[in-house]
Amino acid sequence: MNSLSLVSSRIVCRLFSTSFIVRRTIWNRNFCSDDRFQFFVEPFSYLADGNSDSFETDSRRWDDFSFRRSFLKDAKIDAEKVIEILKQDGPGFDTFLALDELQLKVSGVLVGEVLKGILKSKSVLNKTQCAKLGYKFFIWSGRIENYRHTVNSYHIIMKIFAECEEFKAMWRVLDEMTEKGYPVTARTFMILICTCGEAGLAKRVVERFIKSKTFNFRPYKHSYNAILHGLVIVKQYKLIGWVYDQMLLDDHSPDILTYNVLLFSSCKLGKLDQFHRLLDEMARKGFSPDFHTYNILLYVLGKGDKPLAALNLLNHMREVGFGPNVLHFTTLINGLSRAGNLDACKYFFDELGNNGCIPDVVCYTVMITSFTEAGQHEKARAFFDEMIMKGQLPNVFTYNSMIRGFCMVGKFKEAYSMLSEMESRGCRPNFLVYSTLVSYLRNAGKLGEAHKVIKQMVENGQYAHLMTKFKGYRRC
Repeated sequence: MNSLSLVSSRIVCRLFSTSFIVRRTIWNRNFCSDDRFQFFVEPFSYLADGNSDSFETDSRRWDDFSFRRSFLKDAKIDAEKVIEILKQDGPGFDTFLALDELQLKVSGVLVGEVLKGILKSKSVLNKTQCAKLGYKFFIWSGRIENYRHTVNSYHIIMKIFAECEEFKAMWRVLDEMTEKGYPVTARTFMILICTCGEAGLAKRVVERFIKSKTFNFRPYKHSYNAILHGLVIVKQYKLIGWVYDQMLLDDHSPDILTYNVLLFSSCKLGKLDQFHRLLDEMARKGFSPDFHTYNILLYVLGKGDKPLAALNLLNHMREVGFGPNVLHFTTLINGLSRAGNLDACKYFFDELGNNGCIPDVVCYTVMITSFTEAGQHEKARAFFDEMIMKGQLPNVFTYNSMIRGFCMVGKFKEAYSMLSEMESRGCRPNFLVYSTLVSYLRNAGKLGEAHKVIKQMVENGQYAHLMTKFKGYRRC
């Protein structure tokens, strides 16, 4: 019997505790093709209840808010002045003197705004110039009396060096940062590890962070979990097992977050035997599955085309008081779609509604993408129309699937119409959408129309991506 089909029964048979804790959100981006972000907005409200103390307190808060807003506005204006001077840098021009003459009040906010502005100018400036201007301003501002660079300032200049491929300079900044006693955080790690695909430094980065004495990776239980989490985000799955071994050698005990990362990486690497061993180990150590554990299990069962086992697992979740939500159903549907079982996808989509869950834009997008990839464009269109009718606004990934579906059957007019529709709805096309349309037009021999789309890409600020993707392709 295929061991994968036993995943659900293994969980039921183990004496897991019925107390489930939804831990930190390790994956806001789940197994779907697009990123899933949740925003919690607590609106600012002024409630005058007639109490003078309350009124004065709220008035002070409003004054503070107005002051901060004014301060940020002034910082942005000053940052624009600085960037204009930096762009004049060259032989015969004293950049430091010109900056001194502005007589600006240098703050962490101003430095951050300038460095972020330089980073955004990378598509206009060449990489060498961008890195040079960023560092020049970093040096100048660091010499200003009563100002000291923040961790955020170091992070942004490191990011500038990383994106400009000035890796040695990036490491020198890190050395300077640690020598001056700044805490090394999860963001520091992420900036460095994200360069490793091109620089081949992944293991070196991890080793350095493991040995670091200035680790500050809150709110994680310990630094190893932060490293493991970071490796998941940048898809360095092969390093995860090695880091876990180092973690055990350092006498750190894994928790549910650790196991979730290990399970996820085993799944991504296709190591199902290891996946099952980890489940057994979790059970022996008394760990109960949490929100993410179940999400991973449902994906594995879906991708393994085990709809019955998945149904049993969903029922088990209800029995132990951990009812599945829209994310669990979406993850399962995504897995089943990858297995090509569209009937099961439709069944669990209907079950989602029967369980009192409302399909959201991500769930609809998964269904639309599944039927589009299977060549069933009419059914995909039916789901698209349904989501509109039910008040779910399509996102850029939804539109990309629809445009790709039209292109697959040669309906380019409909694809153009969909592109116009998304723009009219305030959903700005990204490079993925344009790339899909251009690729299909080129394959269909419609080079003139492809040129027009490329021109539109350039006008909408996608030029940097364009040069990378279509290098060698005749420019419009």
